[in-house]
Amino acid sequence: MIVVFRRVGQRRYAVEIKRAPFPDVEMNPAPGYDASMPHDMLHLIVEAQLGLTRGVFGQLAAGGDAGTFHPSFNPQETARAASRVRHRVKARGKKLMRDGREESAQSERAAFICQHEWLARSKSSDGRTGVQAMGQQSGQVRNIIPAGELHALGLKKLEEICRHLDELSSHWSRLEVGQSMAVRWPDLAVTVHPAV
Repeated sequence: MIVVFRRVGQRRYAVEIKRAPFPDVEMNPAPGYDASMPHDMLHLIVEAQLGLTRGVFGQLAAGGDAGTFHPSFNPQETARAASRVRHRVKARGKKLMRDGREESAQSERAAFICQHEWLARSKSSDGRTGVQAMGQQSGQVRNIIPAGELHALGLKKLEEICRHLDELSSHWSRLEVGQSMAVRWPDLAVTVHPAV
C-alpha cells in the first residue's frame, strides 16, 4: 500500500491511499496539520513500527475506510458504480473497525507517547514548547497504558520510531503547497513528488 501525504494549502493536507486490489481512498482535508509532523503520518510510523495490523493503516491496507476515508473520485465511473464502491468500502470498513477497536486505541496511546518522546529529543524551540504542553497528559497516558504496550515501547523501539519521525519530518517540512510525499506501508520507504 502507498500512502500519499499532500500539502493542499498553507495549513492543510490530504492523505491518499493507493491499495490494489482495493479501491483507492482519501481524506481531504485531513485533521491534525502540523508543519513538522501531521497527525496521520505519526500514526503511520507508530503502527508500522509496532506491527499493528488493525490500527488505522492496517484497516486501510485490508480494504477498509478507517471511518474517515472515502473512495477517490473516478470521473470514468457511473454514479451507480461509484455508489456500489462507496457501499462496499463502508461495509468492509465497519467490520474492520470493530475488529480493530483495541489496536486503534493502542495506536492513539502509543502515538501520544512517541510524539512526546520525539518532541523531548527535539533541538527546536517549537519542539520544546510542544513537549511542555504535553507533559502532564503524557504522565496520565503512561499511567493508564497496559504494561504490555508500555513494554513494547522500550528504549530501543522508541529510538527506532524517533529515527523514522525525524526522517519523514525532514521530507514533510520541506514540501511546498501542491507537493506530496509517498510512504510505502509497512516498510516506510519514502518518495517525494514535485507539485503537479
